[in-house]
Amino acid sequence: MNLLPNLTLIIGGACSGKTKFAENLTLNNGSNNLYIATAEPFDLEMKSKIDSHQKSRALQKWKTIEAFHNLAETLEGMKEVKFDTILIDCLTMWLTNKFLKNKDLPQEVSHLVESIREQKMKVVIVTNELGYGIVPDNKMAREFRNLNGQLNQQIAAESDLVIQVVAGLPCTLKGTLPKASNDY
Repeated sequence: MNLLPNLTLIIGGACSGKTKFAENLTLNNGSNNLYIATAEPFDLEMKSKIDSHQKSRALQKWKTIEAFHNLAETLEGMKEVKFDTILIDCLTMWLTNKFLKNKDLPQEVSHLVESIREQKMKVVIVTNELGYGIVPDNKMAREFRNLNGQLNQQIAAESDLVIQVVAGLPCTLKGTLPKASNDY
């Protein structure tokens, strides 16, 4: 079907329905899709959530790649492969992984943004909006919130379509949601 623009950003708070919305939007765009998962199972709760997502994706026959740290390199490796759409879930988890490893984040972020910019296939990116909550009580948390907000702004600037999901409902912030997608 290929109704989506080149780059779509889906943003929302925790448990807002953003992943479900992004999955439905992607599946509506074609049947040959790649799911790039970035969540690293660092505790039992996260492992359980990942297992649930994996079971759900298996029913929908997604091709899945895990890219906890090497998201830019994974995207660069897609040049010889053809998918209708690549879904990245989620940018905030990738940033968390990098932040916790204390990598050179400005360079890593620039590399990722460039890799997304150069992608020839349709890309849908899921990310968290962390700026609506209270001001974090420690320097590290504030630094992460700020980095996440800056990354979201960079990706939103590059995106053709930006949708905020609140309580499972999409609100278009930039661009036009394809008509066939309004049923989510």
